[in-house]
Amino acid sequence: MPQTETPGTEAVPRPRPRWWTELPLIVLVYACYSAGRLLARGDVTTAVDHGLAILRVEKVLRINAEHPLNRLFREETWIGVPADFWYASLHYVVTPVLLVWLFRSRALHYRAARTWLMTSTFIGLIGFTLLPTCPPRLLSAEHGFVDTMAQYSAYGWWGGEASAPRGLGGMTNQYAAMPSLHVGWALWCGVILWRHGRTPLARVAAVVYPLVTTIVVMGTANHYFLDAVAGAAVMGAGLLLTPLVLRRADRAKAALAARFPALAAKLDPATTAPAPASAPEPATPAGDLVTAATVGTRASIVSGGCQTSTGERIPRQRESPFGPGADPGAAPSDAGDGAPAAAR
Repeated sequence: MPQTETPGTEAVPRPRPRWWTELPLIVLVYACYSAGRLLARGDVTTAVDHGLAILRVEKVLRINAEHPLNRLFREETWIGVPADFWYASLHYVVTPVLLVWLFRSRALHYRAARTWLMTSTFIGLIGFTLLPTCPPRLLSAEHGFVDTMAQYSAYGWWGGEASAPRGLGGMTNQYAAMPSLHVGWALWCGVILWRHGRTPLARVAAVVYPLVTTIVVMGTANHYFLDAVAGAAVMGAGLLLTPLVLRRADRAKAALAARFPALAAKLDPATTAPAPASAPEPATPAGDLVTAATVGTRASIVSGGCQTSTGERIPRQRESPFGPGADPGAAPSDAGDGAPAAAR
């Protein structure tokens, strides 16, 4: 037996998010992230100790790839300069571009992807606060690292303090190296491109972008290899927490809609429930006479004053031929000899 849906119970697709609510939200989250980095500077001595501890662990595990990469970047200008541009630029360009692309072309997946990115960013901010870490480039020269951003600063807009523009280095927290959100955000971009890109080029970029970013952050002496691993772990934790965050956000939105319905309707049309579909009117059985009210709305008008009812082809088809007051169910003998039988 075929299944039929009850009218009014169809699933209503979630409307596209509105840009005038999304843009302030993203700006607010990034402002909190930047302000949190500044406030979580910590003690320089503690940050240096953490950096040296990470370096020692990597040497024991023989995974300290930062040294050979940094040597290559500082000796080969044709590699070092593009790497510095990569580090100073793409972090702030590729991620927003993909967010806009999702918003415009993959609206169904945008909300979850945006929530994943924001949740992971806040987890990274907790890492900056609890574990301030000195990057390799700020260790003393005896550890063998050179700050390529400072070495090649004449080629770009950055100064000798991280990737900030000249004169703005004091507005950054240079000891926020653990975890590496350069790598974390690049991994997010890679996953988005792999899952939602439809061309072979998108698949290639999905692999190349996070891989090259990982090499760049180590070669420029901005991060340790374990910083990159921590950045990937933060993104994994954010991905696992995204369903929980979405549920909490939906509950908060429902509470807001209940308390301020007009405001909630303006911010998100999904908070206003659609009116249930009305049930279909029962069909009039063939052969039944139509009431005057029904005739006024549903019967066909043939000519002035002449109407047809359901089951009739011409006006007054069912009208008795015996005139007013005659019984249509009367036998022929009741109407006189030779009278025709009443139509049934």
